[in-house]
Amino acid sequence: MNEHRDYNLFRDLYFALISSLWAKDVNHRKELRILKRKVYLTDASVIPVCLSMFDCAVFRSNKGAAKLHTVLDYDGCLPVFMEVTDGKVHESKRANSFSFPKGSVVVVDRSYVDFQWMNVLDSKGCYFVTRSKVNMKYSVIKSYQSEAMLAGGIIKDQPITLDGAAAKRYGYKKLRLVHVLDSTTGDEYEFLTNNLQWKPTMVAMIYKQRWQIEIFFKHLKQCLKVTSFVGTSKNAVQIQIWTSLIGILLLKYIQKKVIYK
Repeated sequence: MNEHRDYNLFRDLYFALISSLWAKDVNHRKELRILKRKVYLTDASVIPVCLSMFDCAVFRSNKGAAKLHTVLDYDGCLPVFMEVTDGKVHESKRANSFSFPKGSVVVVDRSYVDFQWMNVLDSKGCYFVTRSKVNMKYSVIKSYQSEAMLAGGIIKDQPITLDGAAAKRYGYKKLRLVHVLDSTTGDEYEFLTNNLQWKPTMVAMIYKQRWQIEIFFKHLKQCLKVTSFVGTSKNAVQIQIWTSLIGILLLKYIQKKVIYK
């Protein structure tokens, strides 16, 4: 039956419900309250599908996998954009599918590091926070270090410029590399951002919130069982995904109302 219904009906219903039930509500973020900007978490997640079930060639081309490219609004952790593709489509190829509002903060992992796209974000007045790639070539303009910074988990804070072809792709503009120590694991991380004013601890805190999109994917795939599908077409897969998102939205809305009462 799902093969004969248009998934756009359910997609449009989801966004209509967000507009009426959620978008006009107050800010519910647990962290980053001091940051008076919209924050968006962007990532993709692969959903395995059974090749023997699906007559949809788009999923056959990558060993039976569909990929959900998602932009999550940090306030409420609900999708404002989702696209389903073949599992082999790389995240960076869909990075520009969503137009982020001017002044917003975009949080991505390093699979999205494409300096041409990041240059577009910067030119539009958006900020981004991501992890630097291991092989990233750059020159340090200055390095800030202190015992007070280290006490807060910051090893060093460096304004930088990119080297080579990456510099041209980013428009020869400054970036910032914040080196952070995880006190729990002892691991070191390098966070890359185009915001040169935030405190380094703010940069680290912003990237830490990226974990919320991992929680969202886990909820979508495990709690609502979107790892097996009742239809055998791409349209049927999309219907099940969008109806599951409607369920998540309604559940969050009910939980919010119960808490307020």
